[in-house]
Amino acid sequence: MFDIQVIANDDSQTPFPNLERALKEPNGLIAAGGNLSPERLLMAYRQGIFPWFSEGEPILWWTPNPRCVIFTEQFKPNRSLRKVINRQVFEVRINTAFEEVINACAAPRQNQSSTWITQAMRDAYIKMNQLGYAHSIETWQNGKLVGGLYGIAIDTVFFGESMFSRASNASKVALASLASSGSYKLIDCQLESVHLHKMGAKMVYRQEFQQLLSELIEQNQLS
Repeated sequence: MFDIQVIANDDSQTPFPNLERALKEPNGLIAAGGNLSPERLLMAYRQGIFPWFSEGEPILWWTPNPRCVIFTEQFKPNRSLRKVINRQVFEVRINTAFEEVINACAAPRQNQSSTWITQAMRDAYIKMNQLGYAHSIETWQNGKLVGGLYGIAIDTVFFGESMFSRASNASKVALASLASSGSYKLIDCQLESVHLHKMGAKMVYRQEFQQLLSELIEQNQLS
């Protein structure tokens, strides 16, 4: 396999290696193994590391360089999205249907036969939601869930995991609501996309991202 640290499956305590040891190709892979316990996930996110793997693979941990982020103070929805928001096309709710949101995000996309959001991932993040760390931002229309996103919140950083949309602009409104909520200063989008860049996302190098986390997250917290 790759020349990275391998963590025992029952290990929730062993620290991740220094981030400078992350591979350049594939970009940001830093460790394999371990588990998806709350302790391991919180340790990872506080350092800017997240799990991403497919069914049948060991858990793979990543810290890509550069990183796609949204600075919420600089977030400004474009004109067409502002119109949708002002017309109140959708009702935005928080944490009223977390399992529905993660299941919708896990559904295979067009031209895809599988998903990286495995059942183990779903179970882990549902547990994190129950503990108050994972949150869903949902868009509803006529009483039906039509879009949303979910992620991990630690202090004033929201680590976005995935989003879905069943209606035009539904996921964009959820992201705009998150950015304008006043609860977070930084939204980690992990990997870049045209969609995110149109929403104001920017790329920052790992060193800057780590500095942001050190400023925005209370690192001496135990849970």
